[in-house]
Amino acid sequence: MDTTAPQQDIFTKLKAQAAQPNLPSDLAEKLQDELGRLAKIIDSSGYRMEFDRQLRYMDFVSTLPFEKSSQDILDLKRAAQILDKNHYGLTEVKSRILEYLSILILHSRQGQSLKAPILAFVGLVGSGKTSLAYSIAESLGRKLVRIPLGGLGSVKELRGGSRANAEAEPGRLMKLINTAGVDNPVILIDEIDRVAAESRSDVMGVLVELLDPEQNFAFTDNFVDYPFNLSKALFIATANNTGNIATAVMDRLEIIEMPGYSDEEKAIIGKRYILPKALQGAGLSPQVLMIDETLWPQIVRPLGYDAGIRSLQRNIEGLVRKVAREVVEGNPGPYKITGENIGQYLS
Repeated sequence: MDTTAPQQDIFTKLKAQAAQPNLPSDLAEKLQDELGRLAKIIDSSGYRMEFDRQLRYMDFVSTLPFEKSSQDILDLKRAAQILDKNHYGLTEVKSRILEYLSILILHSRQGQSLKAPILAFVGLVGSGKTSLAYSIAESLGRKLVRIPLGGLGSVKELRGGSRANAEAEPGRLMKLINTAGVDNPVILIDEIDRVAAESRSDVMGVLVELLDPEQNFAFTDNFVDYPFNLSKALFIATANNTGNIATAVMDRLEIIEMPGYSDEEKAIIGKRYILPKALQGAGLSPQVLMIDETLWPQIVRPLGYDAGIRSLQRNIEGLVRKVAREVVEGNPGPYKITGENIGQYLS
């Protein structure tokens, strides 16, 4: 089969991508050289693997968002409203976030990059660490990219592999940046304490570079092989504890301890936040399901104390799923969960 025409079409597309005005001039020159190599490959035969490797590199690097930034929403009152909308309680944590955003706003007004320590939310599973990062991104109007480090087995997964290896790929971070399409997202480094032991020292070394404003303006992924400016990004970290975090990384973090929730707080969170969201996610109207007020202690703590809200979330979502099935099976409701029938709905 003749593949020359499709390859020529791909070459034309890459040529246009490599000419985008946002690309640094020296990178544009480098990509022109790569285009020359690609043209030679197209003119030859029997080099499909080399063509695919060159194509993958050109397509990825030429679409990276160099100097493409989203516009921040610098409104502290709006940020406070979003935090209150998405999170119940956490007064001290919210106050610290608003202080952080205030400094970011002042720096932005002066045309400066924020060089404050990285916020790191530390607490038990289900205490709201990750969702706070999403709320910060929402309040700023920024995209959020999440890099879960739990079980990360090799630093190559984070930093990419050298193109000398035929199977090399960009690292997770640059893939997410490319997908986001901007150079200033909120970058959530999740579960920073759960890196696999065999790769912990290497990964922590990369994190030191990422979280240091004196270094991250020229972060180089091994696959991309060209520095990318991450100084405009806003980094946020989460951890269950700080025991496995390297001292050099800790020096760049501002630890914010996440409190546990009382049963009363969890009941309010369940009613105001989790249940409406679960109903919406299941395609059910709020009027379809009502829960007797006296049952919330049982929903909050069916199996003993849990400082987070993961168990509560699972209980409510499971209950809603059972109602959703009954609706689909022909009983539109509304449903009233009482002491007599809760056993049918609560696992």
